[in-house]
Amino acid sequence: MKYTTLPNTDIKVSKLCLGSMTWGNQNTEAEGHKQLDYALDHGINFIDTAEMYPVPASPETQGRTSQIIGSWLKQSGHRDKVVLASKITGPGEYTAHIRTTGFSKQSIHDAVNNELKRLHTNHIDLFQLHWPERNTNTFGIRDYSPDENDKWEDNFAEVLYTLNAITKEGKIGNIGLSNEKAWGTMRYLQEAEKNNCKKPVTIQNAYSLLNRLFEGDLAEISHRENIGLLAYSPMAFGVLSGKYIYKTDTSQSRLNLFSRYTRYSSEQSTKAVKLYLDLAEQYNMSLAQMALAFVNQRPFVTSTIIGATNLEQLKENIGSVEIQLNSEFLDKINTIYAEIPNPAP
Repeated sequence: MKYTTLPNTDIKVSKLCLGSMTWGNQNTEAEGHKQLDYALDHGINFIDTAEMYPVPASPETQGRTSQIIGSWLKQSGHRDKVVLASKITGPGEYTAHIRTTGFSKQSIHDAVNNELKRLHTNHIDLFQLHWPERNTNTFGIRDYSPDENDKWEDNFAEVLYTLNAITKEGKIGNIGLSNEKAWGTMRYLQEAEKNNCKKPVTIQNAYSLLNRLFEGDLAEISHRENIGLLAYSPMAFGVLSGKYIYKTDTSQSRLNLFSRYTRYSSEQSTKAVKLYLDLAEQYNMSLAQMALAFVNQRPFVTSTIIGATNLEQLKENIGSVEIQLNSEFLDKINTIYAEIPNPAP
């Protein structure tokens, strides 16, 4: 395993982070525990969860993922061996069963305290805002379009004050963003400096061969402001395994279980996947490992969040950390990217 540190901290994290959003829905508690054991045995010390997990979000399953991690921590006694990241859900109809009060002071305190209970710990190393409160283009929306009905009021400073107060209590260590845009990221950074608050150290956004939007303004912010990307969906919901092209998917594959997730299923995405698959086969490499290796070695990526529903997938994903794509290979990837740029924003 390769390691780095969370920006502006001395916290050592594995270059691969174990994602967990299937645990409690597609995966049982026992399967989640096996994945945690396997990941830890193979050098992964970074675990990501969220109060809304598993996905799809529902009142019946909300919080189960963190409970599964918590029961493993309690049984194994491995809390001191892992770095825990979690998230407070953003507002919207999709998560109205959790709360409708956004990032209010009470909401943030409740989210942290409830996650601490589920996780059987007294400290979360990285606590993130799952998505912005304001109207902006996230989750597959390519372009920003102002909404005259957006009632959001600027509260960046208030959110930071609350999070910083909780860090002083020792309940969380560091602050992160997720699904954030360039403007929102800079506003948080500016308010943190202006008000002498801890600034966000990471941003968890989608990044893959099918979605390289981070390489725009956010990549420069990452470089100049030292805020690292935690890349989620590097496998594009399993599309970049090639199984939907090979027809080796099963009824339990994510896109077959949850038809609402179409972000990576457009005609252009499928065309791009076929081209990437041909490239991987030319080099006797699995598309999954090529896709992950590409993300792993991007200079702005602090850690790549991998998810799996079985140990074979997890083994293959972990193996990607040992693959280094040379400049010739990267040029060929970029040739495909130039032909079909960001088909899944």
